[in-house]
Amino acid sequence: MFTGIIEETGTVQNIKKNHVSAVLTIQCSKVLENTAIGDSIAVNGVCLTVTSMGSNYFTADVMAETANRSSLGKLTGGSTVNLERAMAANGRFGGHIVSGHIDSVGYITDIVQDENAVWYTITIDKKLTRYIVEKGSVTLDGISLTVASVDEDSFKVSTIPHTRLVTNLKGKQTGDMINVECDMLGKYVEKLLQFNNTEDEKHESKITMDFLRENGF
Repeated sequence: MFTGIIEETGTVQNIKKNHVSAVLTIQCSKVLENTAIGDSIAVNGVCLTVTSMGSNYFTADVMAETANRSSLGKLTGGSTVNLERAMAANGRFGGHIVSGHIDSVGYITDIVQDENAVWYTITIDKKLTRYIVEKGSVTLDGISLTVASVDEDSFKVSTIPHTRLVTNLKGKQTGDMINVECDMLGKYVEKLLQFNNTEDEKHESKITMDFLRENGF
């Protein structure tokens, strides 16, 4: 589990590509502290497993499914990526619950300066906007952000200078692809509401008010 608070940006040193899958080598420093092979690091919001590491880098495998559903398949040597280690049990929860499992990619369709803030408009598949809630949380390339407004197929976020300074947002331009993870709470609620009860669950409960009173409730 992650929080969406970026610890540092790293640089893609090398990409060893197969047909669709790949092995990434990412240069970094802070996220290597107390990290071991097998640990999880979110790369642009995608949970990856550390397969090897050195004093200033780590490697991670990117499966075909991951490459197809995220922007990781579009990375090139020299790309800047947002990095966050999995949340420690004694850590501070500064963002929101982030799984590191991307729902889809979106595209930056507008960037507007507003005094010290910068507004980003993200266009996504219409079927995902039901999970985007005004004043709710969304994760963009691993960054926990607050939704300012939602339309039929897009939403807006406003960022402060610090967020742009310490993430890859500072290099983003209109038309760029970005990883989107919706707040998982909405997805779980929807799943539960759509769940079809089994035949056993459809039977009328035998617990009545009289039964509860007789048993001291």
